[in-house]
Amino acid sequence: QVQLVESGGGSVQPGGSLKLSCAISGLLSENYCLAWFRQAPTKEREGVAALSSVYRRTTYADSVNGRFTISRSNADGTLFLQMNSLKPDDTALYFCAAARSFSFTCNMMSTAYNSWGQGTQVTVSS
Repeated sequence: QVQLVESGGGSVQPGGSLKLSCAISGLLSENYCLAWFRQAPTKEREGVAALSSVYRRTTYADSVNGRFTISRSNADGTLFLQMNSLKPDDTALYFCAAARSFSFTCNMMSTAYNSWGQGTQVTVSS
């Protein structure tokens, strides 16, 4: 059973940076899609970035491309999301998610993921 635990959220001013972490356990040796999603109040959950665990292909939402970077530690498998140039629109509850994958790239449809963390809050405000 895959388990995910996010950390690293907080409050930051516009233009600032945060790095989210997701500790992952229970992954098998096969390829997985590992992704970050976010959900703001009254909005639907949206994909932010995704990474294939074996092929290391990355996918980003247009709204964060060039500002956010998804990566994974080779040492312990922790998933990261480095967020730079943060904007008030980035304010949301951020989740990490995982799903077995049989393709080189990962999509960011929430229905494709079956393991989720509890979320960590990111607030961008002056």
